[in-house]
Amino acid sequence: MSAFRRSPAVELAPFRIEPRFTQRVWGFRDLRPWYDYVAEGDPIGEVWLTGDDCLVATGPHAGKRLAELFQSHSAALLGGHAPSTDSPLLIKTIFAREKLSVQVHPDDAMARKYGGLRGKNECWFALATEPGAKVAVGLKPGATLARVEEGIHAGTLEDSLNLVPLAVGDMIYVDTGTVHAIWPGSILLEVQQNCDLTYRMFDYGRPRELHIAKSLEAVRFTTRAGKVAPRPLRDRTVLIDVEHFRVERIAVNGARTSESLRGADKEPELAYLFAAAGAGRVTGNGFEPVELPARGIVAVPTASPEFVLEDTGAAEGKLDLIRITPNRPG
Repeated sequence: MSAFRRSPAVELAPFRIEPRFTQRVWGFRDLRPWYDYVAEGDPIGEVWLTGDDCLVATGPHAGKRLAELFQSHSAALLGGHAPSTDSPLLIKTIFAREKLSVQVHPDDAMARKYGGLRGKNECWFALATEPGAKVAVGLKPGATLARVEEGIHAGTLEDSLNLVPLAVGDMIYVDTGTVHAIWPGSILLEVQQNCDLTYRMFDYGRPRELHIAKSLEAVRFTTRAGKVAPRPLRDRTVLIDVEHFRVERIAVNGARTSESLRGADKEPELAYLFAAAGAGRVTGNGFEPVELPARGIVAVPTASPEFVLEDTGAAEGKLDLIRITPNRPG
């Protein structure tokens, strides 16, 4: 009998999610060696790992959209007291060949003012960097709304941006209201509220819609954005732990049980296991083994049966595991 049941209140086994390759004008056509993917048309800038339209790749629900699975099995995925049946997090890998637009994200209140569901807090974890890599996070001291608007129209907005150097392993937090931009020279793992709402301020002359009025309304001159210092614990490193998400880096060292991955003192919760490098395999009673390839992601529902995660990536190096969980604000 399958470990997947029809009732959303019972066990739901871990499952892999199929990546969704998303076209962006600033991206690459060839994502090798990170992904075995070469675009035939427009370049790919984002690989969506947990988007609503991503497909379940393993188990009896294979082929279903992730949003559909959250609607039908919300209690098993999120727990019985979840505030909604929506997937809470959108996780991506970002491949920037050119500068992204200078942009800002609204908070929940502003997003709803204009018909959206929620705002977007996000963070970036640097998987790879080139010498001199940097991102723009926030505005320089002394910047004013008038100066920002003038810079948008004059093409000098970059003069007001706070540039942050980036190295492998850095974590950057970008909360709502922060003017920001990703520049070439890095590959990033992005974790955010499940929302793709962006207000573009400046786009280097590319023929895409700008949202100048809304972006100026959303701007905050004081935010919490910037580099986040890692917090080493006995069995993991906490990369970030804020209102909407927690991101941890965990050494597997051969194998880890599901209890040790979440922490022996923690209750079961929805978690995503991302292989930044190496590969793994999830095994347990009542479900077929689930492979975790390099740069792949496995969802662990709140109602998952207990399992073991084995490191199978000896040829490519040790499994570098990133564990991502949603936090509930308030």
